[in-house]
This record gives sequence, structure tokens and C-alpha cells, in this order.
Amino acid sequence: MKLTDYINGVQHIGIPTNCFDDTMKFYTDLGFEVENLTKVEAKNQRVVFLRSGNLQLEVYEEDPIAGKAGAINHIALDCLNVKDAYEAAKNAGYKIVSEEIESLPFWENGISFFIIEGLNAERIEFCQRF
Repeated sequence: MKLTDYINGVQHIGIPTNCFDDTMKFYTDLGFEVENLTKVEAKNQRVVFLRSGNLQLEVYEEDPIAGKAGAINHIALDCLNVKDAYEAAKNAGYKIVSEEIESLPFWENGISFFIIEGLNAERIEFCQRF
């Protein structure tokens, strides 16, 4: 199967910030609602998922950040089967940035994901929520 067979659309856009509280307030003032506020304990890093209609943002603490126009870290695609998608990406010869499939304890049952790099050094995450 092709990698595109495992994609179900855009899942979220990842935005790093070194001003977490101010960034969260900025987006909630724009009408975004907090869906999930969590923390990556290993990095002592706060993460919030915000939604406005069908647009979901992942805002997370990161230092340093680019701090210039276009400083979005990644676009995440909703993945139906991350393990099969990972194999399809390897077989297709995509530049895989992740050393393997990664996991984080987000949402109720966690997520698994891997990241490839596009031709312009953009990061595309294939993410499956459980």
C-alpha cells in the first residue's frame, strides 16, 4: 500500500512558544477553545491543544524558537495505522526524521507518531490517536 492510504486528513498544526501562557491567551482570545492541557513530564514541557471549528493547534513550550514569520514546527496528518504508514514511508524512500515510531501520553490513550522531512525542510508528522 502507498503512504497516502493511511492518511485521514490534517490533524493539527504544531506551534512552539517560549511564552506559553501568553500564547494560550492569544488563541483563546481569538475564539479557540482548550481541548486538552497536559504536560510532558520528561521535558517539564506544557502542551495545549486548542480548537476553532475544524482547525486544531498544538501549542507547546520550546526554547529556543525561531521567533520569525513562518515559525510553525510541524503539520500533523491524522494517521489510520501509524505502524503501516511508517513502513510505507520507509519503503517509499521519504527522509524520516524520527528514529522510530514515538509515543506521548496525550489525550486519554496516548498518541504514536513519526516525522518525515519535506523538500523545503518542513516537518510532516503522521500521528495516530488511540
